[in-house]
Amino acid sequence: MNQLIQSQLESNLLNIANTIEQSLDDEMHRLQNMGEEDLDRVREQRLAALKKQQKKRQEWMRKGHGEYREVEEKEFFNEMKGEDRMVCHFYRNNWPCEVMDKHLKLLSMKHLETKFVKLNAEKAPFLTDRLKIWMLPTLALIKNEKTTDYVVGFDELGGVDDFQTESLAMRLAAGGIIFESDDYKPAGAGSQGPQRSIRSSSDYRSYKKTESDEDSDFD
Repeated sequence: MNQLIQSQLESNLLNIANTIEQSLDDEMHRLQNMGEEDLDRVREQRLAALKKQQKKRQEWMRKGHGEYREVEEKEFFNEMKGEDRMVCHFYRNNWPCEVMDKHLKLLSMKHLETKFVKLNAEKAPFLTDRLKIWMLPTLALIKNEKTTDYVVGFDELGGVDDFQTESLAMRLAAGGIIFESDDYKPAGAGSQGPQRSIRSSSDYRSYKKTESDEDSDFD
């Protein structure tokens, strides 16, 4: 029985290899038989695509992409207007939000297709109530001017404060907020595991304390 299964697997693999080889042969044959006019047309198409991409990048940069900025509540809707993808970090001045800041800053520089901003939740009562922000940090994921998803605390990132930037990137890509990349590998491969956990699931109301007890909510 095992021999039969192995034989079938080998046959399937051979068929796959033959299909790939045939596909490569067809592509090479097509390229070899392209005339000068065909090659010029391909070059023109690639050049046009590059110019279009560069124009889009310049447009994103003019709109504040490529950096991680703080905005005020009254600026929020103008910042969101016309954006296909935007991440807004509702934060407070504490350690978990500083951790999130670090990762978002890195992602903002890499993913020009998305706008990254931060908003002090304690200074934005209207938005925190409207978007039902109850825990910090919270990321509001916005597509086409509508909030479609949230990343609340660190629970989806392993529940620890030493998660990798790639873990957050994979979560944002899954939500369609950034373009996917081959760079995103499962976090923690080869690592020694989480070193320090935090309590990132406190109710937002518990954050409304005096500045002097800023770190008292965490283990």
